[in-house]
This record gives sequence, structure tokens and C-alpha cells, in this order.
Amino acid sequence: MLIVFGGLPGAGKSTISRLLAQRLKATYVRIDTIEQALRECGTLPAGVVTEGYAVGCRVAEDSLRAGRSVVADSVNPIPETRDAWMAVAHRAGVPVVEVEVVCSDTEEHRRRVETRISDVPGLTLPTWDAVQRRDYAPWDRPHVVLDTASRTAEGTVAALLETLPGGASPLERDPDLEPTHPGP
Repeated sequence: MLIVFGGLPGAGKSTISRLLAQRLKATYVRIDTIEQALRECGTLPAGVVTEGYAVGCRVAEDSLRAGRSVVADSVNPIPETRDAWMAVAHRAGVPVVEVEVVCSDTEEHRRRVETRISDVPGLTLPTWDAVQRRDYAPWDRPHVVLDTASRTAEGTVAALLETLPGGASPLERDPDLEPTHPGP
């Protein structure tokens, strides 16, 4: 299975996706790590543009073909990146779950962005202003939306596990974890 995360920086997606990968014993593919490694190589005159996603998709596909589940962690901001992950799952012949992580409490989101410390050596984190200005297109297909404003990461992961194919049969579903459907 391929589980693809997306969401603005500071919403909680890396924390949640890393915990989920640990719980599932899945391969964890983080685009921030790949992009930082590419920057450090210094061989891309225009800087890193689409290369991180291209590498991440290839690594994910190899892992899926080797029989491993994959948790992909990226901002995943536009339909093209979302479609690229879907194509990976299609080529590998595995189910895919798309998860958008949001923080509906603007002050909490801002606090997270302004106080977090990078766990990727050398990675410069975006400012709150940069997060606000980021090009991030609304999703145009059903996907799971996780609001991290008032949940612990562990609680969010436990609830998300209930929604995954093959997961435990939930007795009570959290409406915040139901797939959303695009408006008319």
C-alpha cells in the first residue's frame, strides 16, 4: 500500500507520517530529506525544482515492487505531484490512500512553524510568511483530511490506522478522518 501525505509546512504531517511508518513497519520516503541531499550535491544550477519528487516517486515504486508498504511525506501542493504519486501506486499495482494534514487553528499552526527545529541537517525551514504565501492547490478528489489542531500525533495515527484498507474494523469512526469529497 502507498500512503501519501500532503499539507502545508508545520501542520504535523512529518510527525504523523513518520509515526505511521514506524507502526506499519513501512518504508518512509520524505521529500524534504531528498531535496536537501540534492541541494548539498550542488550540481543543479537552477536549484531543486521537481527532482526531489521524481527521486521520491522512484524510491517509493522500488519499495512497493519489493513488497513493502510506503509512507510518502511531502507538501504535495499541486495536482501534478498528487497525480505522480497515484501513478506510482498504479504502476506498482497497489492501493493508495491520500492524506491531507491541516491545522485549523491558525495561531497554533503559526506557533508550530515559528518554533520548530529542523530534523533534516542543513534544511532551512520556511517562515510563517512563506507558509502563508505558498502555492497550495485545493484537492480535487476524495482523500482523508486530518486536522491536527486539537489532537496528539499518537491519537491521530491510531485513528488513521482505523481508516486504512485492512485496518481494524472501527467501532466509532471519527468524522474528521472520513474521506472528503470535492464540492460541486
